[in-house]
Amino acid sequence: MRKLINSTYLTLDGVVENPMWTSPYFAEEAAELAAELTTGADALIMGRATYDGFSQAWPAMDESDPATGAAFFNNVKKYVASTTLKDPSWKNTEVLEGDLVEAVAKLKAQDGKDIVQYGYGGVAAQLVKAGLVDEVKFWIHPVIEGVPSFTSVLSNVKATFELIDTRVFKNGVIVATYRPKATA
Repeated sequence: MRKLINSTYLTLDGVVENPMWTSPYFAEEAAELAAELTTGADALIMGRATYDGFSQAWPAMDESDPATGAAFFNNVKKYVASTTLKDPSWKNTEVLEGDLVEAVAKLKAQDGKDIVQYGYGGVAAQLVKAGLVDEVKFWIHPVIEGVPSFTSVLSNVKATFELIDTRVFKNGVIVATYRPKATA
């Protein structure tokens, strides 16, 4: 069975939206960890907002430069959870039809490498609640945006995780990796 890994950038005060504040912190250590994550994956799952942002940004990047990551993002199989997106234009994109939890459970049951999901919104909350997320990586940036929003998405999701890895970058970013804790 494939693993579903959520990778989320957030500020000290829990902001996850529009992570433009990550750019100054994406140095060599972050690039290495990001490459580990994408090398182990052959699919992405995203909600509509992430799809809209990614599908505008990644195709404009140089795929011949390995440092951009564009070759992976533009060519990997992408699944979008959306009830309004009908004809995705970004290469290798498929809209998940029907029940999200059932669709993702079927994807996880297929042969293949890991499935990665970036960001933490409604789709991630549903997948955590359903027990389908195998690992979360929170990239905690030493930034305060002043408008915490992370808790509003999580308000109806109760889950317990155990810490399995921590990486501290020279620039102050902490990547805390958790997996769901088995309940007795």
